[in-house]
Amino acid sequence: MKISIVGGGLGGLTLARVLHVNGVQSTVYELDASPTARDQGGTLDMHEESGQRALREAGLFDQFRAVARDEGEAMRLMDGRGTVYIDDVAPEPGGRPEVDRKELKRILVESLPAGTVRWGAKVTSVTPSTITVGGETVESDLVVGADGAWSKVRPLLSDARPIYSGLSFVEIHLSDVDAKHPDAAAFVGPGSMFALDHGKGVMAQRNGDGRIRVYLAIRAEDENWAGTELVDPADPVQTRLRLLELFDDFAEPLRGLIADADATFVPRAIHALPVGHRWTRVPGVTLLGDAAHLMSPFAGEGANLAMLDGTDLALALAAGSDVETALTAYETAMFPRAEEAAHDSATNLVECFEPGGAQRLAGVMAG
Repeated sequence: MKISIVGGGLGGLTLARVLHVNGVQSTVYELDASPTARDQGGTLDMHEESGQRALREAGLFDQFRAVARDEGEAMRLMDGRGTVYIDDVAPEPGGRPEVDRKELKRILVESLPAGTVRWGAKVTSVTPSTITVGGETVESDLVVGADGAWSKVRPLLSDARPIYSGLSFVEIHLSDVDAKHPDAAAFVGPGSMFALDHGKGVMAQRNGDGRIRVYLAIRAEDENWAGTELVDPADPVQTRLRLLELFDDFAEPLRGLIADADATFVPRAIHALPVGHRWTRVPGVTLLGDAAHLMSPFAGEGANLAMLDGTDLALALAAGSDVETALTAYETAMFPRAEEAAHDSATNLVECFEPGGAQRLAGVMAG
């Protein structure tokens, strides 16, 4: 089989690695010029039944454990006034340890034979049996769209497009927090902290590189509002002042995360595909990860599902059956689990940003 994987994120790389472990070659086409060409995102909790299972099938579990942070499972939940509803320390090792996305990507990339990933490869067109990269047409027995929210492969299977959720983030960072911002480090703790109130949120996570990454969540009807009216990359001083004004009803330690943050502000509109997105089988092409089931982060499943998708697809292809039988088996298992996670994600987003969101989220977690 000649397998072309469009997209070198966690799902596409997992697919390539599990295929390699099972003696099947593939080629990954990734637009980024290198694995470190841009910020790779924050920290992820690896679930035993999905992300950890994928790492075991990939033969990379020991490498993952070497960089995983069990203390990252600690979690604090409060409202905007600072009233704490949950303050959990990390459980014993082995549950859902955190790992920086960039470290997970490094492990996967380093595990692949040289030449498996073609960096800086812009895919300009796709058919069910070919992809065009830099003027070169590549014939394929299987094209896999692992190319994220705005997938170029998805239109071969579905007319669905991501829909704006009504929620926007502004991402900020506090660097070298133990030395420069010890109060913020103690306030957030070694894991994650969520503060929800009045349709807004301050969500912070400790990263393994000494940073705290913070997502400021705001309800906004216009998906472009955060990037046009709130964040001005050329004027970080005024951007910070606007954010502080927006969160003027939040407790001072929460506002302090905004006041002390580095002078880089990144707006992110949150999109999702329709819950239950699926397609009729088209020979020679399929999707995984966000290309198949983009959802908001409020179920904590995105990266885990992408890696599980890649694993299940690889194992189905390596089982020796023909491509179409493998794709049918993969999609039959993937569709319902993705729908369940997408439903939870959409429900949690609404619940978290209605009045009393912190209390309701505490109840969900307790249940």
